[in-house]
Amino acid sequence: MIPISDNICCRNKPIINYWLIGINIAVFLWELQLEFSGSLGDFVNSWGVIPAQISGAITNALFYNNAAWIIVIWRTFSLLVAIFLHGSFSQILGNLLFLWVFGKTVENILGHRRYLGLYLAAGAIASLIQVLAEPSLTVPLIGGNGAIAGVLGAYIIKFPKAKIDTILPLIILYIPIQLPAFFYLFWWFVQQLFYGIGSLNIPPVGVNQSGGVFWGQVVAILIGAGFMRLKR
Repeated sequence: MIPISDNICCRNKPIINYWLIGINIAVFLWELQLEFSGSLGDFVNSWGVIPAQISGAITNALFYNNAAWIIVIWRTFSLLVAIFLHGSFSQILGNLLFLWVFGKTVENILGHRRYLGLYLAAGAIASLIQVLAEPSLTVPLIGGNGAIAGVLGAYIIKFPKAKIDTILPLIILYIPIQLPAFFYLFWWFVQQLFYGIGSLNIPPVGVNQSGGVFWGQVVAILIGAGFMRLKR
Protein backbone atom coordinates (compact mmCIF):
# COMPACT_ATOMS: atom_id res chain seq x y z
CA MET A 1 0.00 0.00 0.00
CA ILE A 2 1.53 3.25 -1.19
CA PRO A 3 0.24 6.53 0.30
CA ILE A 4 -0.02 9.32 -2.27
CA SER A 5 -1.70 12.30 -0.60
CA ASP A 6 -4.24 13.33 2.01
CA ASN A 7 -7.45 15.32 1.69
CA ILE A 8 -6.36 18.24 3.86
CA CYS A 9 -5.72 21.60 2.22
CA CYS A 10 -2.55 23.42 3.29
CA ARG A 11 -2.61 27.21 3.29
CA ASN A 12 1.15 27.71 3.44
CA LYS A 13 3.95 26.18 1.43
CA PRO A 14 5.74 23.45 3.42
CA ILE A 15 9.18 24.97 2.83
CA ILE A 16 10.94 23.01 5.57
CA ASN A 17 9.43 19.76 4.34
CA TYR A 18 10.72 20.47 0.83
CA TRP A 19 14.17 21.23 2.22
CA LEU A 20 14.23 18.06 4.32
CA ILE A 21 13.28 15.94 1.32
CA GLY A 22 15.91 17.66 -0.82
CA ILE A 23 18.65 17.26 1.79
CA ASN A 24 17.86 13.57 2.27
CA ILE A 25 18.01 12.95 -1.47
CA ALA A 26 21.27 14.92 -1.86
CA VAL A 27 22.93 13.06 1.03
CA PHE A 28 21.84 9.70 -0.36
CA LEU A 29 23.29 10.55 -3.77
CA TRP A 30 26.51 11.43 -1.98
CA GLU A 31 26.39 8.06 -0.22
CA LEU A 32 26.13 6.37 -3.60
CA GLN A 33 29.21 8.26 -4.76
CA LEU A 34 31.07 7.20 -1.63
CA GLU A 35 30.01 3.59 -2.21
CA PHE A 36 31.42 3.67 -5.73
CA SER A 37 34.70 5.04 -4.40
CA GLY A 38 34.85 2.45 -1.62
CA SER A 39 34.78 4.96 1.26
CA LEU A 40 31.14 4.70 2.34
CA GLY A 41 31.92 2.30 5.17
CA ASP A 42 34.43 4.71 6.75
CA PHE A 43 32.01 7.61 6.51
CA VAL A 44 29.01 5.77 7.99
CA ASN A 45 31.11 4.29 10.79
CA SER A 46 32.33 7.79 11.61
CA TRP A 47 28.97 9.56 11.57
CA GLY A 48 26.41 6.84 12.19
CA VAL A 49 25.11 6.25 15.72
CA ILE A 50 27.22 3.47 17.26
CA PRO A 51 25.84 2.75 20.76
CA ALA A 52 29.02 1.10 22.05
CA GLN A 53 31.12 4.14 21.15
CA ILE A 54 28.68 6.60 22.70
CA SER A 55 28.27 4.65 25.95
CA GLY A 56 32.02 3.99 26.11
CA ALA A 57 32.88 7.65 25.58
CA ILE A 58 30.46 8.74 28.33
CA THR A 59 31.91 6.18 30.74
CA ASN A 60 35.47 7.35 30.02
CA ALA A 61 34.50 11.00 30.41
CA LEU A 62 32.73 10.46 33.73
CA PHE A 63 35.22 8.17 35.44
CA TYR A 64 38.59 8.26 33.71
CA ASN A 65 39.47 11.10 31.34
CA ASN A 66 37.89 14.54 31.08
CA ALA A 67 39.26 14.90 27.56
CA ALA A 68 36.85 12.18 26.47
CA TRP A 69 34.06 14.78 26.59
CA ILE A 70 35.24 15.88 23.15
CA ILE A 71 34.39 12.44 21.82
CA VAL A 72 31.06 12.54 23.66
CA ILE A 73 30.18 15.83 21.93
CA TRP A 74 31.22 14.44 18.54
CA ARG A 75 29.20 11.26 19.04
CA THR A 76 26.22 13.24 20.32
CA PHE A 77 26.31 15.29 17.12
CA SER A 78 26.10 12.02 15.20
CA LEU A 79 22.56 11.61 16.60
CA LEU A 80 21.55 14.45 14.25
CA VAL A 81 23.79 13.59 11.30
CA ALA A 82 22.59 9.97 11.21
CA ILE A 83 19.00 11.14 10.64
CA PHE A 84 19.98 12.13 7.08
CA LEU A 85 21.86 8.92 6.24
CA HIS A 86 20.12 5.86 4.81
CA GLY A 87 21.28 2.31 4.30
CA SER A 88 19.13 1.19 1.37
CA PHE A 89 17.00 2.39 -1.51
CA SER A 90 13.86 1.00 0.11
CA GLN A 91 14.59 2.82 3.38
CA ILE A 92 14.96 6.26 1.84
CA LEU A 93 12.05 5.78 -0.58
CA GLY A 94 9.73 4.63 2.21
CA ASN A 95 10.78 7.44 4.55
CA LEU A 96 10.49 10.20 1.96
CA LEU A 97 7.12 8.94 0.75
CA PHE A 98 5.71 9.21 4.29
CA LEU A 99 7.40 12.58 4.73
CA TRP A 100 5.86 13.87 1.49
CA VAL A 101 2.33 12.76 2.39
CA PHE A 102 2.21 13.59 6.10
CA GLY A 103 4.92 16.20 6.60
CA LYS A 104 3.38 19.07 4.68
CA THR A 105 0.19 19.03 6.77
CA VAL A 106 2.08 18.80 10.07
CA GLU A 107 4.31 21.72 9.08
CA ASN A 108 1.27 23.77 8.10
CA ILE A 109 -0.15 23.32 11.61
CA LEU A 110 3.00 23.55 13.71
CA GLY A 111 4.77 26.21 11.70
CA HIS A 112 8.22 26.02 10.14
CA ARG A 113 10.42 26.23 13.25
CA ARG A 114 8.36 23.88 15.41
CA TYR A 115 8.14 21.39 12.58
CA LEU A 116 11.92 21.37 12.11
CA GLY A 117 12.33 21.03 15.87
CA LEU A 118 9.96 18.06 15.89
CA TYR A 119 11.79 16.36 13.03
CA LEU A 120 15.23 16.69 14.61
CA ALA A 121 14.12 15.97 18.18
CA ALA A 122 12.15 12.85 17.27
CA GLY A 123 15.00 11.49 15.15
CA ALA A 124 17.70 12.16 17.73
CA ILE A 125 15.71 10.87 20.70
CA ALA A 126 14.69 7.70 18.83
CA SER A 127 18.39 6.99 18.22
CA LEU A 128 19.19 7.76 21.86
CA ILE A 129 16.57 5.21 22.98
CA GLN A 130 18.32 2.63 20.80
CA VAL A 131 21.62 3.50 22.47
CA LEU A 132 20.08 3.01 25.91
CA ALA A 133 18.43 -0.25 24.82
CA GLU A 134 21.63 -1.76 23.40
CA PRO A 135 24.64 0.13 24.78
CA SER A 136 27.11 -2.55 23.62
CA LEU A 137 25.98 -2.58 19.97
CA THR A 138 28.89 -1.94 17.58
CA VAL A 139 26.85 -1.66 14.35
CA PRO A 140 26.03 1.85 13.06
CA LEU A 141 22.40 2.97 13.22
CA ILE A 142 21.30 5.37 10.49
CA GLY A 143 18.12 6.64 8.86
CA GLY A 144 15.34 9.14 9.41
CA ASN A 145 12.90 6.50 10.67
CA GLY A 146 12.56 8.09 14.09
CA ALA A 147 12.06 11.56 12.61
CA ILE A 148 9.34 10.31 10.26
CA ALA A 149 7.70 8.42 13.13
CA GLY A 150 7.50 11.72 15.03
CA VAL A 151 5.84 13.42 12.06
CA LEU A 152 3.41 10.51 11.71
CA GLY A 153 2.54 10.67 15.42
CA ALA A 154 1.80 14.38 15.17
CA TYR A 155 -0.40 13.87 12.11
CA ILE A 156 -2.43 11.00 13.51
CA ILE A 157 -3.15 12.64 16.87
CA LYS A 158 -4.62 15.59 14.93
CA PHE A 159 -6.26 13.79 12.00
CA PRO A 160 -6.81 10.12 12.92
CA LYS A 161 -9.74 9.77 10.49
CA ALA A 162 -8.31 11.77 7.59
CA LYS A 163 -8.58 9.91 4.29
CA ILE A 164 -5.26 9.05 2.65
CA ASP A 165 -5.30 8.46 -1.11
CA THR A 166 -3.50 5.16 -1.55
CA ILE A 167 -2.42 2.92 -4.40
CA LEU A 168 -2.68 -0.83 -3.87
CA PRO A 169 -0.34 -2.57 -6.36
CA LEU A 170 -1.51 -6.04 -7.45
CA ILE A 171 1.01 -7.57 -9.85
CA ILE A 172 0.38 -5.42 -12.96
CA LEU A 173 -2.69 -3.56 -11.65
CA TYR A 174 -2.69 -0.46 -9.44
CA ILE A 175 -5.94 0.02 -7.55
CA PRO A 176 -6.67 3.49 -6.07
CA ILE A 177 -8.30 3.34 -2.63
CA GLN A 178 -8.69 5.55 0.45
CA LEU A 179 -7.56 4.50 3.90
CA PRO A 180 -7.88 6.26 7.28
CA ALA A 181 -4.70 7.92 8.51
CA PHE A 182 -4.74 5.81 11.68
CA PHE A 183 -4.12 2.70 9.54
CA TYR A 184 -0.70 4.03 8.58
CA LEU A 185 0.42 3.98 12.20
CA PHE A 186 0.33 0.20 11.88
CA TRP A 187 1.62 0.10 8.30
CA TRP A 188 4.62 2.27 9.22
CA PHE A 189 6.08 -0.57 11.29
CA VAL A 190 5.15 -3.28 8.80
CA GLN A 191 6.85 -1.64 5.81
CA GLN A 192 10.15 -1.43 7.67
CA LEU A 193 10.46 -5.19 7.45
CA PHE A 194 11.34 -4.56 3.80
CA TYR A 195 13.91 -1.83 4.36
CA GLY A 196 16.74 -4.25 3.62
CA ILE A 197 15.80 -4.31 -0.07
CA GLY A 198 18.38 -2.50 -2.18
CA SER A 199 20.90 -2.22 0.66
CA LEU A 200 24.10 -0.29 0.10
CA ASN A 201 27.44 -1.98 0.64
CA ILE A 202 28.56 -0.61 4.01
CA PRO A 203 31.52 -2.58 5.43
CA PRO A 204 32.42 -4.17 7.69
CA VAL A 205 29.06 -5.43 9.04
CA GLY A 206 26.37 -3.22 7.49
CA VAL A 207 23.96 -1.02 9.44
CA ASN A 208 20.75 -0.99 11.49
CA GLN A 209 21.08 -4.41 13.12
CA SER A 210 19.31 -3.40 16.30
CA GLY A 211 16.50 -4.88 18.37
CA GLY A 212 15.74 -1.52 19.98
CA VAL A 213 14.29 0.07 16.84
CA PHE A 214 10.70 -0.59 17.86
CA TRP A 215 10.93 1.21 21.19
CA GLY A 216 12.82 4.16 19.74
CA GLN A 217 10.11 4.75 17.16
CA VAL A 218 7.28 4.31 19.65
CA VAL A 219 8.88 7.09 21.71
CA ALA A 220 9.25 9.20 18.54
CA ILE A 221 5.53 8.78 17.77
CA LEU A 222 4.70 9.93 21.31
CA ILE A 223 6.99 12.94 20.87
CA GLY A 224 5.13 13.88 17.70
CA ALA A 225 1.80 13.52 19.47
CA GLY A 226 3.12 15.67 22.33
CA PHE A 227 4.22 18.44 19.94
CA MET A 228 0.74 18.52 18.42
CA ARG A 229 -0.96 18.51 21.83
CA LEU A 230 1.16 21.48 22.95
CA LYS A 231 0.21 23.31 19.76
CA ARG A 232 -3.44 22.92 20.71
